[in-house]
This record gives sequence, structure tokens and C-alpha cells, in this order.
Amino acid sequence: MEDKHLHIITHDVPWPVDYGGVVDLFYKIKALHHSGVKIHLHCFVNKRPAQEELEKYCHQVHYYKRYVDLNHFSFRLPFIVNSRKNDDLIANLVKDNYPILLEGIHCSYYLHVGKLVNRTVLLRLHNTEFEYYQHLATIEKNPLKKCYFLHESKLLKKYEKQLAGKVKIAAVSDQDVKLYKELFNADNIAHLPVFVPYTMAAGKQGKGCFCLYHGNLSINENEEAAIWLLENVFDQLEIPFVIAGKDPSQKLSFMAHEHPHTCLVANPCDKELQDMIAKAQINILPSLNNTGVKLKLLNALFNGRHCLVNKAGVEGSGLDSICQIAEDADDFKTAISYLYNIPFDAEENKQRQQLLHHLYCNQKNVQKVMDEFWPSEIN
Repeated sequence: MEDKHLHIITHDVPWPVDYGGVVDLFYKIKALHHSGVKIHLHCFVNKRPAQEELEKYCHQVHYYKRYVDLNHFSFRLPFIVNSRKNDDLIANLVKDNYPILLEGIHCSYYLHVGKLVNRTVLLRLHNTEFEYYQHLATIEKNPLKKCYFLHESKLLKKYEKQLAGKVKIAAVSDQDVKLYKELFNADNIAHLPVFVPYTMAAGKQGKGCFCLYHGNLSINENEEAAIWLLENVFDQLEIPFVIAGKDPSQKLSFMAHEHPHTCLVANPCDKELQDMIAKAQINILPSLNNTGVKLKLLNALFNGRHCLVNKAGVEGSGLDSICQIAEDADDFKTAISYLYNIPFDAEENKQRQQLLHHLYCNQKNVQKVMDEFWPSEIN
């Protein structure tokens, strides 16, 4: 049988797997490798260096500088796209006729300008990016950054509409599929769940002794969610509450230690964070936007006990039935007071396993990717 070769273009270096934006990338690469695909990986580099680990799973690995200077700011193209064009990349792509997986709108410049005509191309949609940037603008306090996010959102909406009719798209959530169909008339789009490092739901039976919010705390929306919980839920609800994550601000650190029953763990290593997720009685993960899929929620569902979210945190994910859902502060207080005294049991874990295996089975989902590129073959 002829070897299967695939170009994958990623917006960042997908190792180490230390933030949500690279989880789907790395575990998809790993699953494709185990399915016998020879991967030609093309990574844009900004702050993350080249990684030998990727050579274990890829036939070739190429790195290209991402240009983040003002010269690549544009009034026509989104910055996340215009900063990721590179002559060496297109020169490497045209050396053969292998199919191409574009990881994110970010990597689609050469599709946009018509350089990938007559190639089999699949665009992986990480978010409805224009909505995501609109949301970033809403919560941004710095006037210059707010203007940039609004500008980027406007360009992205126009750009995404143009791409929607040009290429086959694999979205991370049903919500994104629905939006692209309704807003952009996309007719060649389907849901492909994210690839994850977990295979079994492993929530510990019994009770934990604290509630946990975790996330990259250097991201505005995560900080806002943590502050909202401190100010509106745990201001009077005297149940132990831990906030954990990367690079918290001084403001958040100060607020988290104002009460004797709340605290913050800054920059825990992965082992420490996973230990906290497993030991918590409730993983509390409200979201301020409904785009994409929240990988930290999947982590908590696979490895923790009760999960409490809002509608935005599960919209389009299919995870509603295995989460507790609250909307306002009073709802969260009521749910926390109830769940804090309810042991997590084997039956609840079994229900989780059934749904999570149905939606987030890497083996099953890699077959969907294979079928897009080699539909006439038995893989």
C-alpha cells in the first residue's frame, strides 16, 4: 500500500502541551502518526523554540518565523493571518501534491491568495475567531488593545466569510458549525471533536474538601471569571475555594487572599494542577464566551469530581448532561452548597465515561480525518 503523506501547518509549536491552544494539535499529530500517516509538520515560531519531541511523530518538521512587527499590521488582512505568511512555507508545500491540514484560520494565507488550488485541503476551525476577538475587545480595559481587538474582529468576520465557501472545514463544536452555516452559508463544514490526552474518566469516588477554579490567569477572561467568583459567589459562601493557574496578576493574588477560606496557587506544575483537579469536590468553570470547546472543562470531566459551569461553557459541546449548570451568582451559590455535600459516585463516573468516549475518542476521530484525505481507501 502506498504511504500516506500529510502536510500539517500549525499556528504555534505544538510542544510542550502546556496551554489549551496546542492540546488538540499535538494529540491529533500523535493519533495520525499511530495510524501510519507520514506527517510533514510546518510550525510558525514566536516565543516557543524548536522541539525534538515532535520528530518522534513527524516525517519532517519545518519551522518558520512569525512576524509580529508593525510592518505586518494590515487594514485588509487579519494580523493573525498576515503575520503567518512565509515564502519558505509555500516553497515547501509545492514540492509535492500531498494533502494539507491547516490548523486554524491563522494558517490560511496561502489558501486565501489562491496558492493551494487543486490541492486537497482541510481547514481546522479552532474558534469562530471574529466572535472570539469581539469578546476580547469587550473585556479589554487598555484602549489601544481594545481598538486592536475590534479591528481584528471586523477583518476576521469578512475574512472568515470569504474562506467559508472555499474549503472543507472541521469545527471543534456544533455551535461553530451552526454559526458558520447560518452566518456564512458554509455548506462544507462538520463537527470534529478535539483530540485529548485522556482515555478514561477517572474521577475519584467520595468527597473532596475544596472547590477549584483553574486556567491560564494571564488571559483577561480567565482572570475576570476568577474575580467574578471571588466577588459574587465566595464573598459570603464560606466554603474553601482555590484558584490555580499561570501568571496571576497582583490584583487577583491580593483578592484571593482577602478571605480565610479563599487562596491562590500561582504557576503550579502539571502534576500539582492535576492533583488539585482530582482532589477538588467541585471544579467550577464559568466561561465568559461560548466559542470553541473549553479544554480545561474536558480535563476536569475526565479527571475530577463534580463540574459546575454556565451555559456558555458547554454550548455546542454536547457535555451538558454530565455537568451541573448555573447562570447567576445565586444559582452558583445554591449549586455549590448542594454539590459540596454530595459524594461523587461510580454511577456518575460511568455516565461520564460513556459520553466522553462517544465524543472524545481519539481513535474514532482520527478515522474521520483519514476519511477526509483518503476517502476511497480502507484505512
